[in-house]
Amino acid sequence: MKLAEALILRADCQKRITQLKSRLLTNAKVQEGDVPAETPQDLIVDLERAASELLDLIKRINKTNSAAVLAGRGTISDALAERDVLSLQRTAYADLAQMGAITQGRITRSEVKYVSTINVAEIRKRADELAKNYRDLDARIQELNWQTELVE
Repeated sequence: MKLAEALILRADCQKRITQLKSRLLTNAKVQEGDVPAETPQDLIVDLERAASELLDLIKRINKTNSAAVLAGRGTISDALAERDVLSLQRTAYADLAQMGAITQGRITRSEVKYVSTINVAEIRKRADELAKNYRDLDARIQELNWQTELVE
């Protein structure tokens, strides 16, 4: 199985666990004399099975990410960390540019006037560069995910 397939299975497993939790909570109690739509004990068995499957997938994905190498970036784990930081940086710069660009209209001269303390165009340019770097790195990671066999 390819790493990308395992990532898809992991996401499906996480969704299934969320759905099972919801179904369990819905059937945790019923009005006296009624029976639940689904047996909580059966749902718990399904939840435990899904949790075990998820645990196995996460361990194998992590081992694979720590072993597979992305040219010029170290392991996939290293590239994922870099991608996460790029995302945080891009968001910070985009939010900064947004805040610096906001102007408050004044009705009278006695109202406080706000001025930007940053060069909004430069900050937006940096945010765009970071976004491009993120997209490029993400594409390389995705490509490698489809080429890499999942570790057993």
